[in-house]
Amino acid sequence: MAFLKLIFLIFILHSFMPIPISSTPSLNKEVFAQIRPDFLDFAKKPEIMDWMVGIRRKIHENPELGYEEFETSKLIRAELDLMGIPYKYPVAVTGVVGYIGTGKPPFVALRADMDALAMEELVEWEHKSKFPGKMHACGHDAHVAMLLGAAKMLQEHRNDLQGTIVLIFQPAEEGGGGAKKMLDAGALDNVDAIFALHVSTKFPIGVVASRPGPILAATSFFEAVINGKGGHAALPQHTVDPILAASNVIVSLQHLVSREADPLDSQVVSIGKFQGGGAFNVIPDSVTIGGTFRTFSKESFVQLKQRIEEVITKQASVQRCNAKVIFHENSSYPVCFNNKELHEHFRKVAGEMLGVQNVVEAVVNMGGEDFAFFSEVIPGLFFFLGMKNETQGPLQSGHSPYYTVNEDVFPYGAALHASLATTYLSENPPKHTSPPEGSFHDEL
Repeated sequence: MAFLKLIFLIFILHSFMPIPISSTPSLNKEVFAQIRPDFLDFAKKPEIMDWMVGIRRKIHENPELGYEEFETSKLIRAELDLMGIPYKYPVAVTGVVGYIGTGKPPFVALRADMDALAMEELVEWEHKSKFPGKMHACGHDAHVAMLLGAAKMLQEHRNDLQGTIVLIFQPAEEGGGGAKKMLDAGALDNVDAIFALHVSTKFPIGVVASRPGPILAATSFFEAVINGKGGHAALPQHTVDPILAASNVIVSLQHLVSREADPLDSQVVSIGKFQGGGAFNVIPDSVTIGGTFRTFSKESFVQLKQRIEEVITKQASVQRCNAKVIFHENSSYPVCFNNKELHEHFRKVAGEMLGVQNVVEAVVNMGGEDFAFFSEVIPGLFFFLGMKNETQGPLQSGHSPYYTVNEDVFPYGAALHASLATTYLSENPPKHTSPPEGSFHDEL
């Protein structure tokens, strides 16, 4: 009887003892449900806003082309060091990959591109490019500043994370295929999903746009040298005219879309380069043409590429010329495809932060983005971040020498980065309970 009383007493005491709380995904859902609305308020603090603006302006004054972003990368690493965020460098020449969290799954990545464009800035302001012929005319300086802003917030909550957030600072988006090189270097090893944004002059500030499925086209560039036989323009019978051949080639290339492509399958072939001759009365020996082609499916891309080469070489031969076609494989991007589940995740998170009326569906367009390399191998989500403010006048579109960035957008981009990543981790517990030894990141 005494023994039974002892057992009963132990049971009663155990019932009233506090139960230890473990760091489970369900707990962190509640934690981040409280934190997420604060991300935007935190990012709007004057000291955080001014810090992001300062970073962006330093990068803007010192633009660097693809795979030359050494000073940009140095600045990023210095800021990560100050925040105590571990990273890998170099990755794909100048790239930086940072890690926040446990160093264990799940892994979710946030990406910002770093490179500038080879063009002269014509905007006269205090922080104009200091390097002639180089300019940040596509907002990549802003992308870096916002991802660093997100990193600052995420690092403050690193102990609450149930997984790891991977920060991808990528080189050479503008035609260099930097995303592909980062993939080859293992930047996305073990990563389950990736998000990226791009500032946009089409949407008002506080509005974001995306869509499931294809959002940007597969793109590539080509050049063709058409060789004939030059001579005096007064004696065309003694020449083989490559200008005439090139002209017929260009007209025939337009028939590929108008007469061979399904009207419901969007495709583009455009010629933007025509070089040949230098005198009014001389037929040149050769002509060089160049252009781009774009599609929304891999099958159409392969078919169109094949037909471009056939049309150029065979049309040239009709005019007694010969032609050589070169495709710029390093500048070829696949279709940028948004994962359906990640798009729903984006709509939910952005809707909670900005209001559902400010989350709109983007219209597909024939622009290209090397983020497509990432979303081709793992689920990805690419979205546009509006920065238009009618009271401040119109903004020039990207790749214009008069391009400017509305820096008021920075808190929105930083907060969305942070919220998308933390929510993803809290809603996606680890898929692998017994990972192979040494298969995850040891930077932490």
